[in-house]
Amino acid sequence: MQQLSGQDAMFLHAEIDGLPQHIGGVSIYDQSTAPGGKVRFKQILAMLESRLHLSPIFRRKLAFVPYGLGRPYWVEDPDFDLEYHVRHIALPKPGDWRQLCILAARIHAVPLRRDKPMWEMYVIEGLNNVEGYPPGCFAILLKVHHCAMDGATGTQFMNIVHDLTPETSDPGKAPPWIVERPSTFRMLAQAYVDAWKKPGQTLEMLKEAGPAFMRIRRGRQARQIHSLDEKPRTRFQGRISRHRVVDARKFDFETIRAIKNSVKGATINDTMLTIVSGGMRKYLQSKGELPKNSLVTGCPIDVRSPEEQAAGGNMVGFMTVSLRSDIEDPAERLAAIHEESLSGKAYAEALGPRFAVDLADVMPGNVLSLAIRTASATGLSEAGVMFNTIVTNVPGAPYQLYLCGAALVDSISLGPLIPNIGLFQVVYSSVQNKKGSIILSFTACRDMMPDPAFYAQCLQEAYEELRDATLGGKKAPAKGSTARKKTTARKAKSAAGGRKQPARKRASKRKVKASAE
Repeated sequence: MQQLSGQDAMFLHAEIDGLPQHIGGVSIYDQSTAPGGKVRFKQILAMLESRLHLSPIFRRKLAFVPYGLGRPYWVEDPDFDLEYHVRHIALPKPGDWRQLCILAARIHAVPLRRDKPMWEMYVIEGLNNVEGYPPGCFAILLKVHHCAMDGATGTQFMNIVHDLTPETSDPGKAPPWIVERPSTFRMLAQAYVDAWKKPGQTLEMLKEAGPAFMRIRRGRQARQIHSLDEKPRTRFQGRISRHRVVDARKFDFETIRAIKNSVKGATINDTMLTIVSGGMRKYLQSKGELPKNSLVTGCPIDVRSPEEQAAGGNMVGFMTVSLRSDIEDPAERLAAIHEESLSGKAYAEALGPRFAVDLADVMPGNVLSLAIRTASATGLSEAGVMFNTIVTNVPGAPYQLYLCGAALVDSISLGPLIPNIGLFQVVYSSVQNKKGSIILSFTACRDMMPDPAFYAQCLQEAYEELRDATLGGKKAPAKGSTARKKTTARKAKSAAGGRKQPARKRASKRKVKASAE
């Protein structure tokens, strides 16, 4: 029996009507590499069953403290049924990229049950017309509640279900499965002890507040920390509906690295934030809604120490970065975003990288839950703007992975929406020996973004403009990019004029595809 950390419980309390707090992704596999060229559903079930003991996430569920007096506990589910959690479905014909995105969005919009282990896996067949992928591919969509893991622990979880060769490895004999039943008395006793610790923990935080304030003040005086202008309100701020949309774009890693090298000290993350900024700028501009002040993003950061890398759950801090959407020139915007990233990092370090983790630990869960629900019911959660979007970076494995012999081709990540922020974007890198790709995927509220294919195209155009501005056309266009450029103007005109259906039809053929040289 393991108690949730304060931050783990925070993601549980943040789950209100229409805002499920699970993370996940869609992985696409080429089964031609598997023995016999075919992976069957029963093989996937057998592989998962043999590895259940390798991660506690598989078989544990939540046990709640009576009256919400303490944080919940993870306990083993005596009624665990693997076939409940792993489902087998297929795309309808013709099985293209647009249909896969629609299906992923619908599945991702449904919350996970709290009386069972909080994960689901969908094996999706019928990907017969997704351009750029071999015929006979299949996909796996994974959903795991955020209270169980963050992006860093998600990477560890993915390594458990994959192998480094097409041959499925033997994980060894599983130890005896012991199901510990939670004791109500024990949970209430621990809640009593925790309550006595809260004042001391709060006092320690207050002691750190003074020095942190002085560090921030000195950073601003030295102009290492920038004061952000009033954060603008966009269509992505407001009440979030129950419906979701997802899409993605894929970029060549070598080209992204060449772009970031055009600005001294810039990083891959700076480059991707510049693409995000350009995409959001184009999208809002087409709607006549581009604000004068710069857009702002929140960037989650892993604050684990080297000794905590194997720890599960959540250890996430936040960094605020101006996207400098007020700058039109993409090369100038990259340089400016690099400076804003340095400012955001300086502020996070001055505040303390574990501030968000420590704050969640001292806040009573029942009070936090009541505050979140009250703010949602009264509209207070939409009163102020924290961020315009969230952009997180998830590193992929630096080596080829296989599932039951099928080679992992691509992965797109799905994130949760939070109150007043209806656009969540993930940068997923798949790089081996400095070669590979970076996939920028997004999850959005359908009411706020009814035309996800158009936004994906805006990201594509933002990338191309940044590439041309920084590299000066030194790289040859990717195969098929000429055709995409010819349709750009027509798509922008169609989307801006509200004729969404034709734009979606054309976009369905462009799926996640390498668009760089």
